[in-house]
Amino acid sequence: MTSGNSIILAAGGTGGHIFPAVAVAEQLLSRGHIVSLFTDRRGITLETTPKEVAVHRIYASGMRGGILAKAGGIITLGTGVLQALRLFNKFRPKCVIGFGGYPSAPTMIAATLRKLPSVIHEQNAVIGRVNRLVARHVSIIATSFVDTIGLPAQVATLEIVTGNPVRAAFAEARNKKYPELGAPGTKAQILVLGGSQGAKVFSDVVPEAFAAMPADLRRRFDVMQQCRPEDIERVRDTYQSAEMSPELSTFFDDVPARMAAAHIVLTRSGASTVAELAEAGRPAILVPYQHATDDHQTANARAIDNGGAGWLLPHDRFTVEILTSHLKRLINQPDIAIAAANAARHLGGRHAAAAIVNEVERLISPHLYRGSGPGTKLTGKSAT
Repeated sequence: MTSGNSIILAAGGTGGHIFPAVAVAEQLLSRGHIVSLFTDRRGITLETTPKEVAVHRIYASGMRGGILAKAGGIITLGTGVLQALRLFNKFRPKCVIGFGGYPSAPTMIAATLRKLPSVIHEQNAVIGRVNRLVARHVSIIATSFVDTIGLPAQVATLEIVTGNPVRAAFAEARNKKYPELGAPGTKAQILVLGGSQGAKVFSDVVPEAFAAMPADLRRRFDVMQQCRPEDIERVRDTYQSAEMSPELSTFFDDVPARMAAAHIVLTRSGASTVAELAEAGRPAILVPYQHATDDHQTANARAIDNGGAGWLLPHDRFTVEILTSHLKRLINQPDIAIAAANAARHLGGRHAAAAIVNEVERLISPHLYRGSGPGTKLTGKSAT
């Protein structure tokens, strides 16, 4: 194998950017491509990348703050561009794929300078700032939602709707039937996730919501909850006072299996989480992070809510009383949860990673592809 089919992925260091990149890397590797990932220190420490992928740290910085901070950011960005250009000389990529986040900016700028075929993927329902910056200079724009807010009108013909790539483990979870809800002697399985470091609001509200329930209703639930390290003991105390024994952890390393076993997931609405829920076919109560850039988590959650696959609860409405009411309704009317699970499943199954790789291979070897090009608004289901 030579560097003739070398592909470089560029992604910000958070799970929301890295996880889709990993899913695409898995698909590229399965087709015999050589894959490298350019990210920042955070992306390296996530340790989710397949061992066959060479991972390189690229210097990058946001442009927020005062004049001095912005000047430092520009210098760091320039350093990152030079790093990427040097690595391009080594790997000689045929295509560069960006997944957003400011650490992807230097690599995508370097790809523009080299006039390399390039693709960006936008995970959220609102296009991110880096992807918006480079959108006019790429070959293809892959999006997760049919209507992506903020996509420049001048590049609409480059868009192809692929969905958001998820790791293979969530595709496997999709093969597991939604667990029966409401059968005598069974309990509703509730999975609470809050991102890689948990979320304080879930520690504040969820245990109190169960404690507020009548004892006979409370006994109909089992809870698996991710907590921040500083919250876990007080969360445990609240559950114990309510005579409940949940499974609590600061980190779950088997989320796909837990999601497959869950009847309802309570979580933030980051792009990867939303895509994973759809792939697994599990309904969710979504509480968007209220300080997310451009409020993209609310847009993500609204797409799920509008699709009947879950319920959007804004931060200021995520209260003990409202959550208790939701959970009571779902366990007493299981058909509602079952319908939401079916709707979630309908939103998944797009084979997004394969759809993106199809487009990359079309760019690399156009003579092998006679089908539709970008701008046709294909979904991942029809693009594979």
